[in-house]
Amino acid sequence: MLRSALLYTALVIGANTAFAAEVDWQAAQSAGLAKLVPADDAPAVPDTTFTDPDGGEHRLADYKGKVVLLNFWATWCAPCREEMPSLEELQAELGGEDFQVVPIATGRNAPEKIDKFFEETGVSNLPVLLDPKQKLARQMGVAGLPVTILIDRDGQEVARLLGDADWASEPAKEVIRQLTAD
Repeated sequence: MLRSALLYTALVIGANTAFAAEVDWQAAQSAGLAKLVPADDAPAVPDTTFTDPDGGEHRLADYKGKVVLLNFWATWCAPCREEMPSLEELQAELGGEDFQVVPIATGRNAPEKIDKFFEETGVSNLPVLLDPKQKLARQMGVAGLPVTILIDRDGQEVARLLGDADWASEPAKEVIRQLTAD
């Protein structure tokens, strides 16, 4: 318990966004995001389109200027079901002009199953976005689900997390605060 309190304190004070030029990845990993891996020389984010249920086309470039938490998920994925409420909470608290959670249902996910999934998990503030042929997921090296990719304001991947995480946790929020502090 004391160790956790010390780690959270170090994360909040030692990585204060007013003084940090970049994210303190080690503090985030130590404080609860152990699977978060910073991207070294990650390739540019692809300009592949994905859609919404009405057939509208979207690109990650649409979010340029914002920090993006890109989450690949599916209705059949049990860890995705556990993780989605924390993504909803993170968007509700920090989403806006500087930050956006972008969940993309990859593979075969019928619209009615997505609606049911969102209803059952209490999601109402996140967009429904689709990658039915997994083109974007493949181009971004997604091999399992869930996968979350943090993208900076310039559209560059800065970190990736394989598996689920508590994105509503203080360490996760602090990473987003540090990324949006510029």
